[in-house]
Amino acid sequence: MALVAGFILLSMAAVFLLRWVNPPTSAVMVTHWIASRVPSGNAPAVFHRWVDWELIPPPVALAVIAAEDQRFPTHHGFDLVEIRRALATFQDGGRLRGASTITQQTAKNLFLWSGRDYLRKGLEVWFTILLETFWSKQRILEVYLNIAQFSPDTYGVGAASGRYLGRHVSDLGFQEAALLAAVLPNPILYRLDAPSASVRRRAVWIGRQMRQLGGLEYLKRL
Repeated sequence: MALVAGFILLSMAAVFLLRWVNPPTSAVMVTHWIASRVPSGNAPAVFHRWVDWELIPPPVALAVIAAEDQRFPTHHGFDLVEIRRALATFQDGGRLRGASTITQQTAKNLFLWSGRDYLRKGLEVWFTILLETFWSKQRILEVYLNIAQFSPDTYGVGAASGRYLGRHVSDLGFQEAALLAAVLPNPILYRLDAPSASVRRRAVWIGRQMRQLGGLEYLKRL
Protein backbone atom coordinates (compact mmCIF):
# COMPACT_ATOMS: atom_id res chain seq x y z
CA MET A 1 0.00 0.00 0.00
CA ALA A 2 2.82 2.40 0.86
CA LEU A 3 4.43 1.67 -2.52
CA VAL A 4 1.20 2.49 -4.36
CA ALA A 5 0.72 5.68 -2.36
CA GLY A 6 4.30 6.69 -3.08
CA PHE A 7 3.83 6.11 -6.81
CA ILE A 8 0.63 8.17 -6.83
CA LEU A 9 2.26 11.10 -5.07
CA LEU A 10 5.43 10.93 -7.16
CA SER A 11 3.55 10.74 -10.45
CA MET A 12 1.32 13.64 -9.47
CA ALA A 13 4.34 15.73 -8.50
CA ALA A 14 6.14 14.90 -11.76
CA VAL A 15 3.18 15.83 -13.95
CA PHE A 16 2.56 19.02 -11.97
CA LEU A 17 6.21 20.06 -12.33
CA LEU A 18 6.23 19.35 -16.07
CA ARG A 19 3.43 21.84 -16.47
CA TRP A 20 6.22 24.45 -16.52
CA VAL A 21 9.46 22.46 -17.03
CA ASN A 22 10.10 21.18 -20.54
CA PRO A 23 10.96 17.46 -20.50
CA PRO A 24 14.46 16.92 -21.96
CA THR A 25 13.50 13.50 -23.31
CA SER A 26 10.71 10.91 -23.15
CA ALA A 27 10.30 7.27 -22.23
CA VAL A 28 10.01 6.38 -25.91
CA MET A 29 13.26 8.17 -26.76
CA VAL A 30 15.09 6.51 -23.86
CA THR A 31 13.75 3.10 -24.90
CA HIS A 32 14.92 3.72 -28.48
CA TRP A 33 18.36 4.75 -27.25
CA ILE A 34 18.75 1.66 -25.07
CA ALA A 35 17.39 -0.77 -27.69
CA SER A 36 19.70 0.62 -30.38
CA ARG A 37 22.77 0.70 -28.14
CA VAL A 38 22.59 -2.82 -26.71
CA PRO A 39 23.47 -4.83 -29.87
CA SER A 40 26.26 -2.55 -31.13
CA GLY A 41 27.56 -0.91 -27.99
CA ASN A 42 27.62 2.41 -29.82
CA ALA A 43 25.51 5.37 -28.86
CA PRO A 44 22.69 5.60 -31.42
CA ALA A 45 21.58 8.86 -32.98
CA VAL A 46 18.40 10.29 -31.52
CA PHE A 47 17.43 13.56 -33.18
CA HIS A 48 15.36 15.82 -30.97
CA ARG A 49 15.13 19.57 -30.52
CA TRP A 50 12.61 21.28 -28.29
CA VAL A 51 10.58 24.13 -29.79
CA ASP A 52 8.52 26.41 -27.55
CA TRP A 53 4.84 26.82 -28.29
CA GLU A 54 5.31 30.43 -29.41
CA LEU A 55 7.59 29.27 -32.25
CA ILE A 56 5.31 26.48 -33.48
CA PRO A 57 3.15 27.90 -36.28
CA PRO A 58 -0.61 27.42 -35.91
CA PRO A 59 -0.90 25.28 -39.08
CA VAL A 60 1.34 22.64 -37.48
CA ALA A 61 -0.82 22.45 -34.36
CA LEU A 62 -4.00 22.35 -36.45
CA ALA A 63 -2.65 19.67 -38.79
CA VAL A 64 -1.86 17.32 -35.92
CA ILE A 65 -5.30 17.83 -34.37
CA ALA A 66 -6.96 17.24 -37.76
CA ALA A 67 -4.93 14.09 -38.30
CA GLU A 68 -4.90 12.53 -34.85
CA ASP A 69 -7.67 13.83 -32.59
CA GLN A 70 -10.30 16.21 -33.94
CA ARG A 71 -12.19 16.36 -30.64
CA PHE A 72 -9.05 17.23 -28.70
CA PRO A 73 -10.27 20.69 -27.57
CA THR A 74 -13.51 19.33 -26.09
CA HIS A 75 -12.85 15.88 -24.61
CA HIS A 76 -11.30 15.23 -21.20
CA GLY A 77 -8.57 12.87 -22.35
CA PHE A 78 -10.72 10.08 -23.77
CA ASP A 79 -12.75 10.33 -26.98
CA LEU A 80 -15.86 8.36 -26.04
CA VAL A 81 -17.31 8.74 -29.54
CA GLU A 82 -14.29 7.07 -31.16
CA ILE A 83 -14.14 4.42 -28.43
CA ARG A 84 -17.78 3.45 -29.08
CA ARG A 85 -17.16 3.36 -32.84
CA ALA A 86 -14.09 1.15 -32.41
CA LEU A 87 -15.99 -1.26 -30.17
CA ALA A 88 -18.93 -1.40 -32.59
CA THR A 89 -16.59 -2.20 -35.48
CA PHE A 90 -14.94 -4.93 -33.44
CA GLN A 91 -18.28 -6.43 -32.42
CA ASP A 92 -19.28 -6.52 -36.09
CA GLY A 93 -16.24 -8.65 -36.85
CA GLY A 94 -13.80 -5.93 -37.81
CA ARG A 95 -10.31 -5.29 -36.50
CA LEU A 96 -10.07 -3.59 -33.12
CA ARG A 97 -8.54 -0.24 -34.01
CA GLY A 98 -7.02 2.27 -31.68
CA ALA A 99 -8.91 5.31 -30.45
CA SER A 100 -6.11 7.05 -28.58
CA THR A 101 -6.33 10.78 -28.10
CA ILE A 102 -3.45 13.24 -28.23
CA THR A 103 -3.50 13.30 -24.43
CA GLN A 104 -3.24 9.51 -24.23
CA GLN A 105 -0.40 9.47 -26.75
CA THR A 106 1.43 12.17 -24.80
CA ALA A 107 1.03 10.18 -21.57
CA LYS A 108 2.29 6.99 -23.22
CA ASN A 109 5.21 8.56 -25.07
CA LEU A 110 6.37 10.68 -22.16
CA PHE A 111 6.10 8.22 -19.27
CA LEU A 112 5.55 4.63 -20.44
CA TRP A 113 6.81 1.76 -22.53
CA SER A 114 5.36 0.32 -25.73
CA GLY A 115 3.01 -2.62 -25.53
CA ARG A 116 -0.59 -3.64 -25.02
CA ASP A 117 -0.42 -5.23 -21.58
CA TYR A 118 -3.03 -4.28 -19.00
CA LEU A 119 -0.55 -2.66 -16.63
CA ARG A 120 0.65 -0.22 -19.28
CA LYS A 121 -2.89 0.58 -20.37
CA GLY A 122 -3.90 1.18 -16.77
CA LEU A 123 -0.97 3.52 -16.22
CA GLU A 124 -1.81 5.29 -19.47
CA VAL A 125 -5.30 6.00 -18.15
CA TRP A 126 -3.84 7.33 -14.88
CA PHE A 127 -1.33 9.63 -16.56
CA THR A 128 -3.96 10.81 -19.05
CA ILE A 129 -6.17 11.88 -16.16
CA LEU A 130 -3.23 13.67 -14.54
CA LEU A 131 -2.34 15.53 -17.74
CA GLU A 132 -5.91 16.69 -18.26
CA THR A 133 -6.09 17.75 -14.60
CA PHE A 134 -2.81 19.65 -14.26
CA TRP A 135 -2.03 20.84 -17.79
CA SER A 136 -3.85 23.09 -20.22
CA LYS A 137 -4.80 21.75 -23.63
CA GLN A 138 -2.14 24.02 -25.11
CA ARG A 139 0.54 22.53 -22.87
CA ILE A 140 -0.52 18.97 -23.74
CA LEU A 141 -0.30 19.77 -27.44
CA GLU A 142 3.02 21.57 -27.04
CA VAL A 143 4.62 18.56 -25.34
CA TYR A 144 3.07 16.13 -27.82
CA LEU A 145 4.44 18.09 -30.78
CA ASN A 146 7.89 17.99 -29.19
CA ILE A 147 8.06 14.27 -28.39
CA ALA A 148 6.01 12.63 -31.16
CA GLN A 149 8.02 10.31 -33.40
CA PHE A 150 8.38 11.35 -37.05
CA SER A 151 10.90 8.76 -38.24
CA PRO A 152 12.80 5.82 -36.71
CA ASP A 153 15.27 8.18 -35.02
CA THR A 154 13.60 11.62 -35.10
CA TYR A 155 11.34 13.05 -32.42
CA GLY A 156 9.48 16.34 -32.30
CA VAL A 157 8.49 18.83 -34.96
CA GLY A 158 11.69 20.82 -34.48
CA ALA A 159 14.04 18.01 -35.47
CA ALA A 160 11.68 16.61 -38.12
CA SER A 161 11.20 19.89 -39.98
CA GLY A 162 14.91 20.64 -39.98
CA ARG A 163 16.01 17.16 -41.09
CA TYR A 164 13.33 16.38 -43.66
CA LEU A 165 11.82 19.68 -44.81
CA GLY A 166 15.01 21.74 -44.71
CA ARG A 167 13.66 24.63 -42.67
CA HIS A 168 12.89 25.73 -39.16
CA VAL A 169 9.48 24.65 -37.94
CA SER A 170 8.45 28.30 -37.48
CA ASP A 171 8.66 28.72 -41.28
CA LEU A 172 6.27 25.89 -42.14
CA GLY A 173 2.98 26.52 -43.91
CA PHE A 174 -0.19 24.48 -44.32
CA GLN A 175 1.14 21.99 -46.86
CA GLU A 176 4.31 21.20 -44.94
CA ALA A 177 2.33 20.92 -41.70
CA ALA A 178 -0.05 18.42 -43.29
CA LEU A 179 2.88 16.38 -44.58
CA LEU A 180 4.45 16.23 -41.12
CA ALA A 181 1.17 15.06 -39.60
CA ALA A 182 0.69 12.48 -42.35
CA VAL A 183 3.47 10.20 -41.04
CA LEU A 184 2.32 10.13 -37.41
CA PRO A 185 0.26 6.90 -37.58
CA ASN A 186 3.38 4.88 -38.44
CA PRO A 187 6.66 6.86 -38.54
CA ILE A 188 8.60 3.65 -39.12
CA LEU A 189 6.74 2.84 -42.34
CA TYR A 190 5.77 6.33 -43.55
CA ARG A 191 8.71 8.48 -44.59
CA LEU A 192 9.24 12.21 -44.75
CA ASP A 193 12.48 11.97 -46.72
CA ALA A 194 10.75 10.09 -49.57
CA PRO A 195 6.96 10.45 -49.08
CA SER A 196 5.02 7.67 -50.75
CA ALA A 197 1.85 8.21 -52.72
CA SER A 198 -0.20 7.08 -49.71
CA VAL A 199 1.55 9.61 -47.44
CA ARG A 200 0.89 12.39 -49.94
CA ARG A 201 -2.76 11.35 -50.24
CA ARG A 202 -3.05 11.39 -46.47
CA ALA A 203 -1.49 14.87 -46.40
CA VAL A 204 -4.13 16.07 -48.86
CA TRP A 205 -6.86 14.52 -46.69
CA ILE A 206 -5.44 16.25 -43.61
CA GLY A 207 -5.50 19.57 -45.48
CA ARG A 208 -9.20 19.06 -46.22
CA GLN A 209 -9.87 18.21 -42.60
CA MET A 210 -8.09 21.37 -41.49
CA ARG A 211 -10.40 23.45 -43.65
CA GLN A 212 -13.51 21.55 -42.53
CA LEU A 213 -12.65 22.16 -38.89
CA GLY A 214 -12.77 25.88 -39.65
CA GLY A 215 -9.11 26.59 -40.22
CA LEU A 216 -6.98 28.34 -37.65
CA GLU A 217 -10.08 29.61 -35.82
CA TYR A 218 -10.44 26.09 -34.46
CA LEU A 219 -7.34 26.58 -32.33
CA LYS A 220 -9.14 29.25 -30.30
CA ARG A 221 -11.02 26.39 -28.64
CA LEU A 222 -7.88 25.18 -26.89
